[in-house]
Amino acid sequence: MTKEDSIEPTKQPILRIRYCPGCGWMLRATWLAQEVLITFAQEIGSVSLEPVKETAGIFQVWLNDKPVWCRKLDSGFPQPKELKQRIRDLICPGRDLGHSDK
Repeated sequence: MTKEDSIEPTKQPILRIRYCPGCGWMLRATWLAQEVLITFAQEIGSVSLEPVKETAGIFQVWLNDKPVWCRKLDSGFPQPKELKQRIRDLICPGRDLGHSDK
């Protein structure tokens, strides 16, 4: 990861979870949003859940304009541990996530 890959520390990032409502993935999106907000309550400015009706099967997580997870590219859904690690690496790389880092 390079400096260009990190999020500017003075601005609180916005997390976007884009999901396919037709596939029934809203609950998964809300669960992951909750997990991220619990862990990064001070670092995340907001979370948006975005149902995408135009693209069947979509499940993506973005931090500002940086992709964090894509179901198709990453071969499945993120587990909270891996998603939190990826987000941490972008917004606060030195932070220990406790049991999520083990």
